[in-house]
Amino acid sequence: MSSLSRSRRLLAVAATAAAAALLFTGCAGEPSPVTKAIAKAAPVAQAKNATVSDIQPASGSLSGGTTTITGTNLDKVASVQIGGQAAPVAQPGKDKIVVTVPQAANWAAAAVPIVVTAADGKVVPTDGKTYTYQAQTPVDQQLSYALAHWNNYNTAQYGDLNPVGGDCANFVSQTLIARGWQMNSDWYNHDAAADWSPAWGYVPAMDDYFRENAAQLGLTEYSFDQRDKIKVGDIVMFDWNNNNSLDHVQIVSAVNNVNGKITIEMAGHNTDTDYRDLDHTITVEHPGATGHFWSLSK
Repeated sequence: MSSLSRSRRLLAVAATAAAAALLFTGCAGEPSPVTKAIAKAAPVAQAKNATVSDIQPASGSLSGGTTTITGTNLDKVASVQIGGQAAPVAQPGKDKIVVTVPQAANWAAAAVPIVVTAADGKVVPTDGKTYTYQAQTPVDQQLSYALAHWNNYNTAQYGDLNPVGGDCANFVSQTLIARGWQMNSDWYNHDAAADWSPAWGYVPAMDDYFRENAAQLGLTEYSFDQRDKIKVGDIVMFDWNNNNSLDHVQIVSAVNNVNGKITIEMAGHNTDTDYRDLDHTITVEHPGATGHFWSLSK
């Protein structure tokens, strides 16, 4: 091979090497588009999923409250449900979140599931953790009794006064016993209604008993216009004909406030109901009916 041919081959090799260097580094040592594309194709670390390790307290009042969920990446949580009801996140965080526990459905004591859902729609494993509703307060005990017996009369203990005029006052008195009230010589039901006082089972006499003993019993009277003062467990008296003679009584089972409008729902006997709407009762069922509330502090 002549020296001229050898020189030409060396120049070709050098040109190829120079082109390859430019391809990968670009001018003045800058990464070329090809180099950058290769770099971008490198694996990217995947975002970590939310995990749940504990919930404390794991039990609480039927009335609701708060509980704290601990774990990791909880800032990715979009929603929490306790017993099938929304439990809004009150205090967000990465390692723990505080959620608002809703009132127990139908005031029933039970262990219920906890469902945590991430922002991507996936359910976060909770290892079968539950929240246990317990009747812890006087109101819990009153409402738990009322919702268990509004249509399942406790005749073995208190009888049934419907045959002698109506069982509404008898039922309300029973819920007050569940709340912690004690029978006395003026207010009683003995031997499954074999012996009962008017203050226990007759609406006008019950109202008189409440008014005469309001301070001792922790009662405050409010008009139907003062429903912003009313809470679950309070008592509702009705005068169907607006003739100053009371006809009916129930207890408040729900108070709802939607956009500033307060509605009251009630549980009771005679028209056996668990969530009877107050406004419907006094405008549709008994147009022109009047009445008042007794709000309880004990």
